[in-house]
Amino acid sequence: MRPESFPAASFAAFAGVLATVFSACVFAQTGTFADPDWKESDVPPPPALRTTGLVPIEVPRTALAFGVDPQSVAIGSDRIVRYVVVAKSSSGAVNGIYEGVNCSAGQVKVFARHNPDRGWVRVEDAQWVPIHDGIHATYSLAIARQGVCIGDAPNRSAQSIVRDLRASDDQRFRTDSFR
Repeated sequence: MRPESFPAASFAAFAGVLATVFSACVFAQTGTFADPDWKESDVPPPPALRTTGLVPIEVPRTALAFGVDPQSVAIGSDRIVRYVVVAKSSSGAVNGIYEGVNCSAGQVKVFARHNPDRGWVRVEDAQWVPIHDGIHATYSLAIARQGVCIGDAPNRSAQSIVRDLRASDDQRFRTDSFR
């Protein structure tokens, strides 16, 4: 290689790396590598709130006990995983939350909250928010990591999600042939 061509080659390589890093940062912020024509499906109504038969979720740094209703787990045609999560306090208070996770964008949206006196109350103008920020950084992120998402895609099926939520850490995300 001629000495005068080295700086140009180095600059081209550096520019390529810089473009890749920039693209990854943009994706991390916006999820724009996903299908640009993606459209969220109509959200089905939440199922009846169940407080028994829940799959316990390990959520660090909280006094609440969380569980997912296994009968509520569904993957929509829009690839959003929707489910009901129930939070119980040590005093016996129960809250139900109907939410969805967009694995490809790393986002969560709360569609409805259960009110003991009025039943399910729809969240007006619900917005997708980063799953790593705010209140969702605890229970929604734990649910996504423990069974809902495999990387940036939803788990294979609702049954696989429920199986993986129930499984120990070393048994999650295995195909049936390896269990």
